[in-house]
Amino acid sequence: MFVKDVVVQNQVGLHARPATFFIQKANEFKASIWVEKEERRVNAKSLLGVLSLGIVGNTAIRIIADGADEEAAVLALVKLVESGFAE
Repeated sequence: MFVKDVVVQNQVGLHARPATFFIQKANEFKASIWVEKEERRVNAKSLLGVLSLGIVGNTAIRIIADGADEEAAVLALVKLVESGFAE
């Protein structure tokens, strides 16, 4: 299991378009991936799950992966979040 915390940089957070980019990136990996905000954990490969967290700008989230490519998956998703989803 590989875990990393990151702060969502873009103003609007993980709304529909950035969440779609996030899920597409998560689906490139075989590992099981979750996103945690406070005490809630959802599947990072589920659009409804990610949107249900209501992640807004400057929110800290935790990305967790478990599987063969867990470290690569977490690092790629952290990099995407830190880039602000090119917004």
